[in-house]
Amino acid sequence: MPDTILTLCEASGLRMTEQRRIIAGVLEQADDHPDVEELYARASARDPRISIATVYRTVKLFEEAGILEKREFGDGRARYETADRDHHDHLIDLNSGEVIEFVDPEIEELQEQIARKLGYRLKGHRLELYGVPLNKKE
Repeated sequence: MPDTILTLCEASGLRMTEQRRIIAGVLEQADDHPDVEELYARASARDPRISIATVYRTVKLFEEAGILEKREFGDGRARYETADRDHHDHLIDLNSGEVIEFVDPEIEELQEQIARKLGYRLKGHRLELYGVPLNKKE
């Protein structure tokens, strides 16, 4: 079972206040890619004493500790996901802003082939696709 955000924070030696624990819990339960505003709304619903400044500081602390990764999908919002997740790529719906995670073995193999063809061994990559649903006009 993968480590929780809380156990990763504790293993990193971070001092975990009650507010940081709440923010870690909100992040742990997120099945999307929340930005700081969304994290603040969710965390302050659990504890109204949490300020947006606390959320900003906590997210930055978790990112610097290698627990969170910042993602920017071209909409001007920095979003976050845990850094230790299995590899996946993203499809961003330009109409709704929804971020869809996917893994495609054919794309993975093609990227490896391209790297080899160019004389490289692939050590990592990040793939982001941007699109609109087929049933809507662009």
